[in-house]
Amino acid sequence: MEPTLASAQEVEKPYNGNDIGFTSMLPSHRVDLRQYSEKEYNKFVNMNTVRDWSTLTWKQVGKPYEVTKYSKDRRAYEDTYGEDMKPFTSWKYFNKAFHEWFVKDVPSEMADQKKAFLKSLGTFRPSEIKQALGDVARIQLWNYAHRIQDGVWDPRGKRALFEGLDVTKPRILFLGAAEGYEAMQLASMYPGAHITMVDYDEYCKTTRFEEFPDSYPFLGENPATGHPKVYYKDDLAIDYVVDDIRNLTYGKDFDIVLSVGLLEHFPDEYKSEVADWHRRFLKPGGYAIFTTPRNQIRSRVYYNIMADVMNHTYRELMTLEQMGLYIYENGFDIKQHGYIKVHNGVVAQPR
Repeated sequence: MEPTLASAQEVEKPYNGNDIGFTSMLPSHRVDLRQYSEKEYNKFVNMNTVRDWSTLTWKQVGKPYEVTKYSKDRRAYEDTYGEDMKPFTSWKYFNKAFHEWFVKDVPSEMADQKKAFLKSLGTFRPSEIKQALGDVARIQLWNYAHRIQDGVWDPRGKRALFEGLDVTKPRILFLGAAEGYEAMQLASMYPGAHITMVDYDEYCKTTRFEEFPDSYPFLGENPATGHPKVYYKDDLAIDYVVDDIRNLTYGKDFDIVLSVGLLEHFPDEYKSEVADWHRRFLKPGGYAIFTTPRNQIRSRVYYNIMADVMNHTYRELMTLEQMGLYIYENGFDIKQHGYIKVHNGVVAQPR
């Protein structure tokens, strides 16, 4: 089914309720307004596999896999300055590198990289051929992960993780928000939400969030009918705060505190502090939501090949059991959990 264009004046919002079930690959990303079929759900989503978190031990689940291959920019920085790259600096490098991939015209880039590789073969210089081949591999992998599989945003999987929360018009706090995708998906599912996004790199507000496509459709709920409804970024109430999470002065003001890919960037001695960031701002009965990349062969390959784009900071890959055990041992009861394509997800409440 082709998308319905409402009018020339609304071209920046090209999808509406008639397009639910539609999906298409655009030059830089996939639009996906589909629900999971039962077969797809069973393939991509595996929910609530641990019956009793209190029975798990670290001896049983093991420790996370640490990604130790860093980007060439980080290595060059440390060679130049003779010291480890500081966390704030590494996040600035990461955010810029990651965003540059999000805005690529991927089909054009794939064609250009193939031409560059064929040209490199004529040089008979192994270093140039290796570099060109690596460029081909990275753009092909990004195309598969982000456009074909939609594994970075994964709207259907994220909706499966987020569904069923007992909230009405929730206040949502997104820690380490970057472009803010997951909070916008949450707010579409729970209409009337107010989002506060927090990131300490101003680039995330001024570029990653601001350049998030206004035409991207989020599948949510119409509160008047209970039926599916399409939302866009400017339909949502959003504040963006540039600050260090440790400086926030909010009280227990939020129904949902969310982080995506945050916990795995901290060694064990800091994980309890990260967990406490989620607890500190929650109303009684509120929900903390965590996601992390899964420890699986595909993810290890991805972070190895995409090291120059992804690996500026300390990073672990976790199993769902490892992630959940960190959260459980730091004072949360886990209400639902599961893995969705390439991510683990946990919804928890403070004990």
